[in-house]
Amino acid sequence: MSNTETDPAEVVCAATAGAAARVEVLEPRDVPLGGPRAMTVRRTLPQRGRSMVGAWCFADHYGPDDVSATGGMDVAPHPHTGLQTVSWLFSGEIEHRDSLGVHAVVRPGELNLMTGGHGICHSEVSLPGTTVLHGVQLWVALPDAHRDAPRDFQHHRPEPIALPGATVRVFLGTLAGHTSPVRTFTPLLGAELVLEPGVGVELAVDPRHEHGVLVDQGEVELSGVRVRRAELGCTAPGAGTLTLANPGPQPARAMLLGGEPFGEEIVMWWNFVARDHDEIAHHRAEWQAGTERFGQVTGYPGARLPAPPLPTGRLRPRSNPPLPPR
Repeated sequence: MSNTETDPAEVVCAATAGAAARVEVLEPRDVPLGGPRAMTVRRTLPQRGRSMVGAWCFADHYGPDDVSATGGMDVAPHPHTGLQTVSWLFSGEIEHRDSLGVHAVVRPGELNLMTGGHGICHSEVSLPGTTVLHGVQLWVALPDAHRDAPRDFQHHRPEPIALPGATVRVFLGTLAGHTSPVRTFTPLLGAELVLEPGVGVELAVDPRHEHGVLVDQGEVELSGVRVRRAELGCTAPGAGTLTLANPGPQPARAMLLGGEPFGEEIVMWWNFVARDHDEIAHHRAEWQAGTERFGQVTGYPGARLPAPPLPTGRLRPRSNPPLPPR
């Protein structure tokens, strides 16, 4: 998915009394994607107060979106550098085309992970049979040693794991005794978690990881702190377990994200992850010039997206302070 926002507004980072020392709650902001019938997404990462959780550097949550009213998703070919994209759907189907030559369909409960280190471009269009579009789009920053990694695409359909009071699908990393075969460049965790009404679970996690819980439906208590729909609750490394509970009368669903603190400063602008302003400017110029860094998408019936103008000031790394200690 393309990031069409070039001047993000400031967003509140909130913590709650009592457990505030252990959980930081990030509130989303609405961002329109596209033209007059734009599909609105709810963005929790990045924001002024926090830009990353582990290597996770971008989180958009969208839907349930009535395609008949909004027109659905139609994102023309656009570029990426220095990152991996993670597409995960709850409902609907999206057609993916990229300059590696991959033509794939994103379906509910299936991971599509695209690597755009040195450079890649792709398009995303909801399929005609889709009536309701609902999912998340996530980005992972590549570490310096691998930020020029070649184009790649991986697909994985994780099986549901039944736990007492919960169901988990592990698409990256290891959780509940299951390990995803998908390759990443830093240690990561990515899983969909559905909690039954009134149920709590305690999950064994890597104590070296930061964790984020992005709530899709219902509400989830993370270490006793209420995280509402579309909010992202974040915790610091230090504990080998993570406690989540569903206080509501209906099932709650959330995305569980984790990773070791990234430890590198990055600059994010439009669809690029880089290390400084000059590198961003160079990538933008190459995209505008149509160089082979990004290649070409075939089969999309339209023009590619032009890059927006660079800001007048120099781009600088965003703030990413340590999370409250657990």
